[in-house]
Amino acid sequence: MLEKKVLDAALTAYDIEADCIRGLKEAFDGQAFSRAVEMLCAAPRIGAAGCGHSGIACRHFAHLMCCIERPARFLSPAEAVHGASGFLQKGDVMVFASRGGRTGELLPIAAICKAKGVGIITITENMESPLADAADVVLKQYVNRETDRYNMQGTTSTTALCVLFHAIQAAMIEKTGYTPEQFALIHPGGAVGKRLHGEAG
Repeated sequence: MLEKKVLDAALTAYDIEADCIRGLKEAFDGQAFSRAVEMLCAAPRIGAAGCGHSGIACRHFAHLMCCIERPARFLSPAEAVHGASGFLQKGDVMVFASRGGRTGELLPIAAICKAKGVGIITITENMESPLADAADVVLKQYVNRETDRYNMQGTTSTTALCVLFHAIQAAMIEKTGYTPEQFALIHPGGAVGKRLHGEAG
């Protein structure tokens, strides 16, 4: 059995992240969120980029979009400035995730998007940051603190970002009328596929 202080640290992580989600909900801006969802629903293609844990969450977001048949891909910040930004065309939408809004690797991509007429949605804590200034819509990423004792690992901040992405997908399903029958066609695999096709588990 682990020492009490070690178990307490683990249990405290649940409390920290639960408090973060409550704070994130309180920071919800319905007008900005509505505009972001409308942009994403209308976009022919969707890109997403971030660095570190934000980048990992953006990969998840791109998959969430594909799961509701909105063509999307994660753009590696390194590859985007070496030609991969050619994926984006006028009228598409790019989602940037940067807690501080100043991630140097993302700023050149934002400039490319502006030049190409690509819409920009930025998710950040810093509403006065360069990436926020470049955006058509800014969504507030509220973070109380990270879960580790030193407040330095990308834990709670990653949870907050994923919750925002999940809320966006939930809203897009409602707005577009996406159905289980549509999802069943593209998700025949695994337990979910069996359930969607009415097969026994």
